[in-house]
Amino acid sequence: MDFSVKKLASDAGVFFSRAVQFTQENLGQAEKTELDAHFENLLARADCTKNWTEKIFRQTEYLLQPNPSARIEEFLYEKLDRKAPSRPTNAELLGHYMLEAAKDFGPGTPYGSTLIKVGECQQRLGGAEREFLQTSAISFLTPLRNFLEGDWRTISKERRLLENRRLDLDACKARLKKAKAAEAKAAAVPDFQETRPRNYVLSASASALWSEEVDKAEHELRVAQTEFDRQAEVTRLLLEGISSTHVNHLRCLHEFVEAQTAYYNQCHRVMMELHKELGSSSADVFSSNFGRNPSASADPDASAESPTAALETDVLQIEEVQPPASGTRKAKVLYDYDAADTSEMSLLADELITVYTVPGMDSDWLIGERGNQKGKVPVTYLELLS
Repeated sequence: MDFSVKKLASDAGVFFSRAVQFTQENLGQAEKTELDAHFENLLARADCTKNWTEKIFRQTEYLLQPNPSARIEEFLYEKLDRKAPSRPTNAELLGHYMLEAAKDFGPGTPYGSTLIKVGECQQRLGGAEREFLQTSAISFLTPLRNFLEGDWRTISKERRLLENRRLDLDACKARLKKAKAAEAKAAAVPDFQETRPRNYVLSASASALWSEEVDKAEHELRVAQTEFDRQAEVTRLLLEGISSTHVNHLRCLHEFVEAQTAYYNQCHRVMMELHKELGSSSADVFSSNFGRNPSASADPDASAESPTAALETDVLQIEEVQPPASGTRKAKVLYDYDAADTSEMSLLADELITVYTVPGMDSDWLIGERGNQKGKVPVTYLELLS
């Protein structure tokens, strides 16, 4: 018990001494040991690394998981050292709803069959997104988190110890300075009644007493200087390790970019396959909706004589195409479109045009008319009206 009380009193004395030194430094009443320029640069670089790593880490979390509730849930599971339950992505949920809707509308109907195709595509996109999230979390987020929660905490702890050692060193310097000043004063004006401490014997010389105080202060200063130098070296080594951290984070950044590139490439490939599949199946839908005259298609002679079949060496001659007697429809333009050549017609969003199809034409295109203008227009830019 006595030992604990002594240790507590000693720790309280050290804390009080540091507090006094810190306060006097802030008030400009005490000198402060300055670190060398290289060490200060290391400290500034470490702080910069920590700040930007923290911002990049947080923003990457927001990118990979925009839902704040889901982020909190994942954080709690991580702190409890439990595996978070699997959660479907938004694309997977959308695909599931589309497939369920197709069952009610009928998978044999044009709308139902298209819902199935798009729904399956959305589920594939959701699977690709899930794989990207897992890869990014392992290859990029985890190393950043390990630095913030591991290496940086160690650096911060050693920096606090270094600051305490510096305060102890400066406090020892201040005590030595005061002891030397008192010793010089005692040697100049030997007044035993005023200069000697109360606990010393009255016959002791004040100059000798302050000489002992100087020796004691010098010994404490040497010990404090040794501890400060040792702690400064430990902290310096940790700060110089920031360069290795940058190299590691650079490698992780490359892996994150590779994962993101693979994800977007996979999404592009899936969407192109869906676009091609929908384009190949849209011909039957559009041909049935335009209501072609079955007798005209059944009679080869009539088809050959029809003005809408003006083909020359498999190339559609737009200037020779005439609208059929029946089967034309109105269409609303969804987006602006610039014609690629003279056979196409430019479009403006929200305008209404007349469209129809002709035999031998690509299913992704229709013939559009606006006043005296005529040309091919892409189906995907139109909303067909009844």
